[in-house]
Amino acid sequence: MTARRIPVMDSDTLAIRRASRMVGARIAIACAVVVVVVIVAVFVYILSEISPRELFEPVPDTDNLQVSAVNLLRAAAVLGVALIILAGVLSWQVTHRAVQPLGEVLRIQRAFVADASHELRTPLAVLDARLQILQRTLSADDPSSVVVAELRSDAKDLIHIVNDLLESAEIGGAAVENAVVVDLVAAVAAAAQSMALIAVDKHVTIELDAPQPAAVRVPASSITRCVVALLDNAVRFAPCDSAITVGVTVAKKTVAVTVRDQGPGIHGIDPARIFDRFAHSAPPDAGGDASRTGFGIGLSLVREIVVRHGGSVHVVESTAAGTAICLTVPRAKQA
Repeated sequence: MTARRIPVMDSDTLAIRRASRMVGARIAIACAVVVVVVIVAVFVYILSEISPRELFEPVPDTDNLQVSAVNLLRAAAVLGVALIILAGVLSWQVTHRAVQPLGEVLRIQRAFVADASHELRTPLAVLDARLQILQRTLSADDPSSVVVAELRSDAKDLIHIVNDLLESAEIGGAAVENAVVVDLVAAVAAAAQSMALIAVDKHVTIELDAPQPAAVRVPASSITRCVVALLDNAVRFAPCDSAITVGVTVAKKTVAVTVRDQGPGIHGIDPARIFDRFAHSAPPDAGGDASRTGFGIGLSLVREIVVRHGGSVHVVESTAAGTAICLTVPRAKQA
């Protein structure tokens, strides 16, 4: 049976909609408070100006309209409720229109990043191919071989950055409802094994704590990419001779992967903002910490991928003793 694709929103669209709802709700609450205060003031004024007998029966007066105070208060209450509802509707419409330009700006930004990345991929691939040819022509004892190897490593880094930019710009749009079930633990283990080769250079060990398999409907490559990004961030800031733990926790409806390091923690920026593209904390002279200031786009890709598959990612804690980041994805339903 063909998997049915269901449309989903990327994290930017979700953030805009959340902001729109939040601003609209605050405006509606503020208007409601004003209306309630006015109605209460009207009630107090009416009750202070009439006697108890006039509260239920209108006093005969040939020069004025006769109406009981209770009816007047009831009309004021109905009018107040109507005004509150009207304020809520108007505030929602105003905020919805106000954030539309922001959504358009984000769309243009994604298009620009995608176009620029496409333009850069080909010349970088050609550069890497030429460096590879040059590397093959050099003998092992050639003094230039080390420099050429470093140049090729730099070219590969640029290619990876461009690929990340392209994926960040193009990710989203649709998700597979009946995707193939995979074992999340196996994908996490593959990521930990790959990053262990890099961590060993800093004398950092990666420990995996996954007591049982965890079935999810997320591509194994996406899981591995997310965990690699989290581990890369942890390895960059982990002190020498320390350990990074990767724990997998299986709940009834979700599976959580927590990466915990012993680095200096996140300073100078709200931890929730490290998942924004090109997030950077404040510079050292502004109160930031020079040891952990830049987060690149790796963590933003994690958020994009996880949100696309119905999950979430957040910073569990960040102190001088270390940082823990947890990503959660829905658990696959058992047949």
